Amino acid sequence: MQTILGSGGAIGVELARALKDFTDEIRLVSRHPEKVNPTDELLSADLLNPEDVKRAVEGSSVVYITVGFKYNHKIWKESWPKLMKSVIDACIENNSKLVFFDNIYMYDPACLDGMTEETPLNPSSKKGAVRAGLVEMIMSHVEAGKLNALIARSADFYGPGIKGTSVLSETVFDPLSKRKKANWMSSVDYKHSYTYTPDAGKATAMLGNSETAYNQVWHMPTAGDPMTGKEWIEAIAKELGVKPRYQVLSRFMLSLLGIFIPVMKEMLEMMYQYDRDYVFSSDKFNQEFDFQPTPYAEGIKAIIRSDYGK
Repeated sequence: MQTILGSGGAIGVELARALKDFTDEIRLVSRHPEKVNPTDELLSADLLNPEDVKRAVEGSSVVYITVGFKYNHKIWKESWPKLMKSVIDACIENNSKLVFFDNIYMYDPACLDGMTEETPLNPSSKKGAVRAGLVEMIMSHVEAGKLNALIARSADFYGPGIKGTSVLSETVFDPLSKRKKANWMSSVDYKHSYTYTPDAGKATAMLGNSETAYNQVWHMPTAGDPMTGKEWIEAIAKELGVKPRYQVLSRFMLSLLGIFIPVMKEMLEMMYQYDRDYVFSSDKFNQEFDFQPTPYAEGIKAIIRSDYGK
């Protein structure tokens, strides 16, 4: 049995699709799980309840964490460590391997231009500090020989069918599709990598089913030579058949929007990711698994075909 905790999100769904190439025994766990494959086992659970987590992990050979809590520092600080402790305890008790789908928030802001698995951890944001703490929790148990685990780390992601969970969809695809101005934070002049969610799902399944992948950090396959913000807007507008109109959101504008849209207030501490080149390397994974990440042009076309019917 391979179990996905947080199965209904952007990565959980793609992971479930990919896992069918490795096993027919897939357990999907969330508050209201829905089947992705015909043979999926569904388990409704409150993942902040240790007893529910224990029940979800029981009998699992591999456990994947693809949970997405509300984008709020206070909720992250309270919920993530509680969940992670419960999952680690349950994995140790059941001798289950652990795969944690992670982001790059804990990386040193001075080292975002060419991020690799060796990039130093030095978070500048509150959310980044929470994520760094989760990594420390996992790796301390790995180093103590109590747990087999790996970290599958992604850049910001984009992909079909994930409206509401992708910043790129919310700020660029959706406004342009309605012939409104796209929004980009800080500056459109810097490169920004994005990981394609179907690639991330496939890669996470491959890692989870590779004995030699454990007790390491892996970057999810991500196309090289990323576009600048302006180039992203122009490429998406071209495929939608609209003009590449946009506005740049300053810190002041974002703070004003945060009065009416709370998630925008939460983005303030992450603006450093848009005032410098944000380049994510997946060479380690690509070479180890002979994987070719989806080119950005193909990803953009797939999203517009799937979500906007063009």
